[in-house]
Amino acid sequence: MTLKHISAISLFVEDLPASRAFYCAVFGVPVVYEDDNCAVVQFEHLLVNLLKVANAADIVAPGAVAPRDAGSRFQLSIWVADVDAVCAHLRQRGVAFHGPLDRPWGLRTINFVDPAGHSWEVGQQLNGTATAEPVS
Repeated sequence: MTLKHISAISLFVEDLPASRAFYCAVFGVPVVYEDDNCAVVQFEHLLVNLLKVANAADIVAPGAVAPRDAGSRFQLSIWVADVDAVCAHLRQRGVAFHGPLDRPWGLRTINFVDPAGHSWEVGQQLNGTATAEPVS
């Protein structure tokens, strides 16, 4: 058995309509499933389940659901060919972000959060020094 492929990530959200609208507008991803408790959007080969925080305890048991104000505990990253173009895209959609910054590990990055406080990084490889291959 191999467990090397991540199929889906569930993000816990307080305001499902706002989160759904954010993901569709900012990332341009389609909603592939939704009901009263969740909206599932598709990023190429990865599903992101936007789940109302009130329903999260059932899927993380025996773990606990942290409140939004506990701070970021992970970050999702997307590699692109042109971070500055992404900055322009985000500005047009009213998204506040930090950066761009040229990082010592070879990426030019920006960071922003979704309406539920989940951290996103967008990175561009600089001078072939980053270990990950950028995707446009």
